[in-house]
Amino acid sequence: QVQLVESGGGLVQPGGSLRLSCAASGSIFSINVMGWYRQAPGKQRELVAIITSGGSTKYADSVKGRFTISRDNAKNTVSLQMNSLKPEDTAVYYCNVDVEGRHYWGQGTQVTVSS
Repeated sequence: QVQLVESGGGLVQPGGSLRLSCAASGSIFSINVMGWYRQAPGKQRELVAIITSGGSTKYADSVKGRFTISRDNAKNTVSLQMNSLKPEDTAVYYCNVDVEGRHYWGQGTQVTVSS
């Protein structure tokens, strides 16, 4: 079993920054893809950014140039640096990891962008 603990959400003004972190623990031999998804009220969960064990990344068009995903393979952590935040970035953000073909989700952390 794999546990994910997320941190770093909160309330920020438009144009501000937040950093989300997610730590994976448990029965882990190797983690392939780690990523962040988000779900706004009334909308489907969507991909924000993912990163492979080799460091390749993919971003949603809406966050390109503003968000940066990174990971520490030794610590089994993934982070999301979010800059130039917009009200439309408001959502619950979920960490997701692919551990040997099985996907696990974090509990979610709320990000609210509002003045």
